[in-house]
Amino acid sequence: MKYVVATGQGDINVDYADERIVDLRCCAKGVFSLFPEARTVIDIGGQTTQVLRLGDHGQLTDFVTSEKCANGSGRFIDIISNVLQIPLSEIGPLSLKSHNPVTFTSACAVFGESEAVSRVAEGTPAEDILAGVHQAMSAKIKTMIERVGLENAYVLCGGGGLNIGW
Repeated sequence: MKYVVATGQGDINVDYADERIVDLRCCAKGVFSLFPEARTVIDIGGQTTQVLRLGDHGQLTDFVTSEKCANGSGRFIDIISNVLQIPLSEIGPLSLKSHNPVTFTSACAVFGESEAVSRVAEGTPAEDILAGVHQAMSAKIKTMIERVGLENAYVLCGGGGLNIGW
């Protein structure tokens, strides 16, 4: 290795890094290098969700990051996966089978978990709980997109981008 760049929440643990770059800038550079036409990036990560706007040369011009609560991130899906005891790989496909999605009233992952547990106790089908979770998260992400503005072309990235339940 000639040069090491560390980024993200654990960058401080990479003591041999030559440089540390904020994850937003790394995401912008990476997306732009693969998709130079991209102007909006929706990054659904394990801990946060970020919406980025890119300029004509891939520079980061605006962004918004989900607040500290995990409700807008892949962590919320992990929590619900554990509550329902359903593997993550089955979450998206199962949610698409819903006929009556649950409405989640809380914007907090901890309260959302409690709501899911209550729904399970009531006998609500897992697919309806999952569809409700996806709708709640989609609404949160939509609000973030509205704050930054959606400009074509847009890219969905991060581990959450693999979930077809959106």
